Amino acid sequence: MRKKFLGKSTLLCLCFCMAVSFLTGCAGAKKLLPGKKELGKEPGIKLYINETGETKNIMMEEYIQGVVAAEMDTKWPVNALAAQAILARTFTLKQIKDKGGVPQYNADASTSVEEFQAYDPSKINDNVRQAVQMTRGQVIKYNNDYINAWFSACDGGVEASAAEGLSYKKEETPYINNGVKDGCLSITVPENVKWTAKFPILTIRTAVQNVTGKDPGDINTSNVKVARWGPSGRAETIKIGNQDVGGAALRLALGNDRMRSIFLDQIWVEGGNLFMTGKGYGHGVGMCQWGAKKMAAEGKTAEQIINFYFKDITIEKEWK
Repeated sequence: MRKKFLGKSTLLCLCFCMAVSFLTGCAGAKKLLPGKKELGKEPGIKLYINETGETKNIMMEEYIQGVVAAEMDTKWPVNALAAQAILARTFTLKQIKDKGGVPQYNADASTSVEEFQAYDPSKINDNVRQAVQMTRGQVIKYNNDYINAWFSACDGGVEASAAEGLSYKKEETPYINNGVKDGCLSITVPENVKWTAKFPILTIRTAVQNVTGKDPGDINTSNVKVARWGPSGRAETIKIGNQDVGGAALRLALGNDRMRSIFLDQIWVEGGNLFMTGKGYGHGVGMCQWGAKKMAAEGKTAEQIINFYFKDITIEKEWK
């Protein structure tokens, strides 16, 4: 049998190809640098429009623009909007991963703030577009998983823990940098610096019954007080009559806009009404929007803002 021998030019070509393959990988394969990961494609989502009942197919980044425009003042500094964009993207992907989005509509997201998060594309402007584009594909992770990307309007100057501000105990949230002080009260609107709320006793009684399933009995100044203060100084548990009620649950029952926070200064009964005074607006967990505005105005980047409110996390880019 006749043997075939390779010519010198063929041998040289093979040697060159072997050397290139050793250094860069085979033709057509991508060799990633250490610590880098291959980026995927931008996902599309099915968005349920609550106002019309229709379902719309939309690309993720277009959806995030509508969320940022609805959740934050679009005139605020771009870096604050950019931090909001990263949170919105993270929230969306975690909800889809953990809950299948909003399965009751066979959709990935909805335009209802109660079901998912706020969405208003009519408010999108150049600031929002820039903020979303500059953070394109970026999400927040802790131990390689999406975090609960919480935020509130004004944390009263001090970030709350998830258990304190939201009564959230489903899973550990060690990435919440509770207790940090952001100075947001120095720039926020007056009603966040100090607010007063007044509720008829009947309204309070109904709220307590809705939360605990029990009647609180007589409600008067002697049996209304904060029973347990949380680590940031919030009213984690409130005694009303003969019942102890979680502060976060009571706020939800009374209305988030009426009881603006559980960061209370005083609570008392007078003339058939229960009065509260406090500071802040919202649950106070995660990023404070007014705090983000303050830091962005001081020159902080979106990444620096997020790393202030969340600890031991990574900000990763998932698509091009």
